[in-house]
Amino acid sequence: MNKLYVKSELCFSLVFIVLYIVGVSVCDMFSGMIGISNIFTLPFLLGLSLILFFWIKNNDLLKKYGLCKPNFSSKHFLFYIPLLFLISTNLLLGINLNLKFFDCVLSVLTMLCVGFVEEIIFRGFLFKALAKDNVKSAIIVSSVTFGLGHLVNLFSSGLDNLVPNVCQVFYAMAVGFLFVIMFHRGGSLIACIITHSLVNMLSIFQNTQKLTMTFEIGTSIAIIVISIIYAIVLLKTLKENNQIIEQNIDE
Repeated sequence: MNKLYVKSELCFSLVFIVLYIVGVSVCDMFSGMIGISNIFTLPFLLGLSLILFFWIKNNDLLKKYGLCKPNFSSKHFLFYIPLLFLISTNLLLGINLNLKFFDCVLSVLTMLCVGFVEEIIFRGFLFKALAKDNVKSAIIVSSVTFGLGHLVNLFSSGLDNLVPNVCQVFYAMAVGFLFVIMFHRGGSLIACIITHSLVNMLSIFQNTQKLTMTFEIGTSIAIIVISIIYAIVLLKTLKENNQIIEQNIDE
């Protein structure tokens, strides 16, 4: 791992992106074959999460990849209030508690791991690798790549869920843009990881029986608008503070 990382951080990030997407797809397939969701996916993701965390920790890269406190207090992030909307969207139509206990545990733990792994490889590895050359391009590529990564759901579920999966691709890009701005300006991925993990986890309890195409599209538009506006606000309000910090360091 270290040799590849030293040679090319970009190749390093792409290897983990491919490993993650292919690994999850294969594990989901085998889990489906035996009829127990996430039975293979959870061990894979848990192992990958531990590998990523301890590799980052052992190489003293916790701060570089945002596993640290943010540079600013919560008030500079508007107390993260917009993130509460993102977290609550899956519960707007009520709560589904019909999952069996074992299936629920597997699903919850899997979704928590997904939040951690995706933030580390997309916002951490990929963004940091690209930002060396051009920060603006890195923000765009990281956001778009994160959104396109959700096309896997379209292929796995077929045309029956075409609308929700297409919506997911677009709002994932917007949320990816927001998260990369939070990381770039704030220096921390903690809030992104927590939000991402909770959104994934609560999706398990979404009341899908009441879902309509109108609701799916409307919610997706709301997520996109709020994410972009919040990101723009952070860009404008944190920029000056970031410059102050840099000035203090120089002095």
